[in-house]
Amino acid sequence: MDLVALEEIRQVKYRYLRCVDLKLWDELAEVFTPDATVDYGTMVYGQPLKLTGRDEIVAFLRARLGPGMITVHSAGQPEISIDGDEASGTWSFEDTVIATEHRVVIKGAAFYQDRYRRGEDGRWRIAHTGYVRTYEAMLSLDDLPSFRFTAKLGAAQSEKHSADAAVR
Repeated sequence: MDLVALEEIRQVKYRYLRCVDLKLWDELAEVFTPDATVDYGTMVYGQPLKLTGRDEIVAFLRARLGPGMITVHSAGQPEISIDGDEASGTWSFEDTVIATEHRVVIKGAAFYQDRYRRGEDGRWRIAHTGYVRTYEAMLSLDDLPSFRFTAKLGAAQSEKHSADAAVR
């Protein structure tokens, strides 16, 4: 097995997750092939979400996961198969989404099913990523009167207190 390629594929998946959570949209675009597809099996939107093309994927995530959406994605236990300049992978993952504007917390888990392709520049990129949830649960922040943010990435100290008050 090509251990260098294996590590490069792991790195591109981890970069994808980090860029989504930190909302690094320009950097996120670099992890996808131009013709990439996604198939997010989240029921929050009422049906699986299918997007085609790097630009459409990044535009959707930029529009839907803005500042009012706090996300944490964690993936591991990869099973990756490499065949030349193409690869496939299965990843266990869990995520938490705190939608402050909608006053909900969404918690879920799934297994990503990915395909990767090595470009002419030698870099591995995601050609397809998708999942079907093993579970997804939602709860209202209104049901959690003690819920408060004590820290939030990107919030200045003065903003922290107004964000805290807004979530109470």
